[in-house]
Parts: sequence; C-alpha cells; structure tokens
Amino acid sequence: MDKIKLEILGLSASHSQSGSFALVLGEEMGNRRLPIIIGMFEAQAIAIEMEKIVSNRPMTHDLFKSLAVNFDIDVHEIIISDLKEGVFYAKIICSFRDGSNFIELDARPSDAVAIALRFDVPIYAMENILEEAGIVLNEEEEGVDKPAKSKKTPVEKSNIESTESLDTSQLNSISIDQLKSMMEAALNKEDYEKAAKIRDELNRRQA
Repeated sequence: MDKIKLEILGLSASHSQSGSFALVLGEEMGNRRLPIIIGMFEAQAIAIEMEKIVSNRPMTHDLFKSLAVNFDIDVHEIIISDLKEGVFYAKIICSFRDGSNFIELDARPSDAVAIALRFDVPIYAMENILEEAGIVLNEEEEGVDKPAKSKKTPVEKSNIESTESLDTSQLNSISIDQLKSMMEAALNKEDYEKAAKIRDELNRRQA
C-alpha cells in the first residue's frame, strides 16, 4: 500500500468539542485534506514548534527529542497508519544512528506530528486512510480556497446552512444529496471540522 506525503495546512479551535482542536493535513501533491480532532495539549505542542517558541521548561515532546538525541536515535518519518471506528493511529519510524534496528513506535497522530516537527521529518498517511477519511477539493476549490500555508492558528465559525452547530441527530435527518451540498459549502468556507462530520455520516450510510 502506497503512503502519501502530507503537510500541515491549519490548526483551529474545535467548534463542537470544548478544549479540542482540528488539525488539518493536506496531500502535498494533491487536493485531499485529512482533518483530525486533537486535544488542547497536543495542539499547543504543535503550535509552539511551528512558531519556534522556546518554553521555559521542556514539554513531553521536547523530552522525547532530547532522549532520542542523547541515545543516538534518529527519527525518519511518521505515518498515519490506520483508522478504526473513527480513531486514527500513527507510527513513528526510527532507528539507531548507525542505521541498525529500525523500529516502529505506536503513537497518536497528534503526538507523532508534534515529534515530526521537532525532528523536521516528513509526515505521511497510507493511501487507504486518505481514501476512507480524506476530503477531496475539486479543481475550483483547490484554485480559490486552498488554505494558506500559515503558522498561525485561526479560529473559524461553524455553520450548518447558517451558523448552527452540527450534531449526529441533525445529520441523521438530512438526505444524502443535502449532505453533499453541505460538504461542498463547508469546503468552500474551509470549515474542515464540519466537513469531516458530514464525511463520516456519508461513509456510515454507504457502508
């Protein structure tokens, strides 16, 4: 199975889950987006490294890097490797500095991305993950509304047809055609959290 290189496109506060954030990863040479809901601590760890802010005391991911460096361990890449019941899984690929003993460490995608930033290594997702959970932008959206590569963490509003928040009961009562229209509108507004919810509902109905 092929792996696809990703880049970080955005990090924004979650509209529906207090204390959570939406991390948006994008296909480097394509138009698919992979939104992942992460916790506040992990979002902070990612944002701090993106902004190159030095904290007074090392965070957990900084401690991981210090430990790896002092024990001659190289991190080569991280891979978002699996998706089970709506939960993403990742692996950190590392080895000893002499190139021996390659090891795959299981991790949450949020932790893996925070570590990838600290080691300046690529982020990948398996093709089947993007096929199942990726959100595709059409050519017009790709040309007009592609998120800028920014190190800032914007907060966006969530919309249904207007500004109402989405929940499962609302989605259950909406037709597939309406859901597809709502997803297109969400993508136009770069509201990837909302688009991800609609994607999951469409996948559930088509399973």
